[in-house]
Amino acid sequence: MFTPFVLGLCAFWAMSLATSLSHAQSSDYPVKPVKIIAPSAAGGGFDLVGRVLAAKLSEQLGHQFVVENRSGGGTLVGTQTVARSAPDGYTLLVGGLSNMALNMGLYKQPGYDPLQDFVPLRVVVSHSYTLIGRKDLPFNNLKELISYSQAHPNKLNIGSSGPGTGQFILASLLQTVGKADLQLIPYKGAQPVYLDLLADRVDLFFDNSTTTRPHITSNRVKAFAVSSRQRAADAPNIPTLIETGVMDLEMETWFGLFAPAKTPPAVIEKLRQEIDKAMKLPEVRTALSQGSGRILSMNTAETEAMLKSEYQKWPALLNKAGVKPE
Repeated sequence: MFTPFVLGLCAFWAMSLATSLSHAQSSDYPVKPVKIIAPSAAGGGFDLVGRVLAAKLSEQLGHQFVVENRSGGGTLVGTQTVARSAPDGYTLLVGGLSNMALNMGLYKQPGYDPLQDFVPLRVVVSHSYTLIGRKDLPFNNLKELISYSQAHPNKLNIGSSGPGTGQFILASLLQTVGKADLQLIPYKGAQPVYLDLLADRVDLFFDNSTTTRPHITSNRVKAFAVSSRQRAADAPNIPTLIETGVMDLEMETWFGLFAPAKTPPAVIEKLRQEIDKAMKLPEVRTALSQGSGRILSMNTAETEAMLKSEYQKWPALLNKAGVKPE
């Protein structure tokens, strides 16, 4: 029989070993390349955030952080892949509004739970969406768009980056809440939509404001509204959805890095510290904001509270708007 002294000594050794292993995990990590999965095609917001942070983390930590685009099922395929990966810090996820909140109201069985299967590292930037359309469309504001669509049923179409994306949600809400008569066309990412939009094969697209800006400033498309509560600083002439009087809706998409649940705490903290370090750099902030983004600076508790709020808010709003989970 072990004496209390021996039992206490064993407990002390166990705690010391755990502490040593934790420090070792933190100090050694990473020892090989780290994969960051962006659950969308190249060229969108997930891809941008992944590549900007991957480049800086590679530089800071001395090992490559490599972005892998894993599109399919909206954002389901890439997100499910990370949820099922080894929780060792070598497979990370670009998480955002789409895969961390909207999917919970879009799918009966998304295949993962954002709050249970992932640990937020940092949420770093938030963007509005901008509704754009072909340059030669015969209307110039959102009210005219709605009226035209109702007077010409099945005439207008709107591109979407897939069921799990903010583009899909806003297109759907434009139909249900805004009462626009539109044909929704799904794509695997933003870039394929632009190919058809600029070739006059797609009429409208409600996309991340950052990726719409070059097309707006080059006068290749019309801009109808932004989804944020306030007008964008880099496009003050574009009204908000609320200002148009068509939809009382505010929506911003946010992005950050996430790790699988059960990733060692020491690795989690090291990644958070390195992301915080990167986010202090002007070039990183500029690259992430791209003029229309809002840099976010939240601690762990604030991030977790925000995620829980979004997780609860959007499924209820989608249900209210008549968007039923598949």
